Amino acid sequence: MTARKGEAARVLKESLEALAKAHPVVETALAHYGPPEPRLRPGGFGTLARIVVGQQVSTHAARAIGDRLASALGGRLAAQPLLAASDEVLRGAGLSGQKVRYLRALAVAVESGELPLRRLPSMSDEAVVEAITGVLGFGVWSAHMYLLFSLGRQDVWPAGDLAVRGGFGRLLGWEARPTEAQVREASTPFAPHRSALALLCWRVYSAAPL
Repeated sequence: MTARKGEAARVLKESLEALAKAHPVVETALAHYGPPEPRLRPGGFGTLARIVVGQQVSTHAARAIGDRLASALGGRLAAQPLLAASDEVLRGAGLSGQKVRYLRALAVAVESGELPLRRLPSMSDEAVVEAITGVLGFGVWSAHMYLLFSLGRQDVWPAGDLAVRGGFGRLLGWEARPTEAQVREASTPFAPHRSALALLCWRVYSAAPL
């Protein structure tokens, strides 16, 4: 993980430098807010499970529920233990009935090979999004989070993320938070470094939300 973190930091630094050189608004934001840190998550079932757990709850609550769930499954989030667990055990960790269904669907997709976790790193961004969104409970945002933080792709742009939209709007000096369509269209000149741009937008938003 240390080597991977070092590589992620190098790639992020190079991407931010390229963005700053081409776009004065990025250069100004970096000078004011400082550069964002790389965010890394391991690939695999556990990370996807925690994405489900984190839907519509705070970061703190998601971490606590995810940890309780892992403990209830014997210490780690894996497909087979989850399928073997009763609904009562899963609900006891703090999951809603809907999230129990989503996690079971994920486990079935992984165990059946419908979601080929080991092949995702070698697949295109578009193919990864298609594979992940084919699982019940996973939308494009979830797929983008996996591409960004587990696969380390460099040009992922989660235009549907509220904080990315807020940070991007502030970066460009817009008075109100832009729509998803506006953010998607306006991001084109920042390719192929939009993953780094997304991290910067999160940093800008967290420092001064719109």
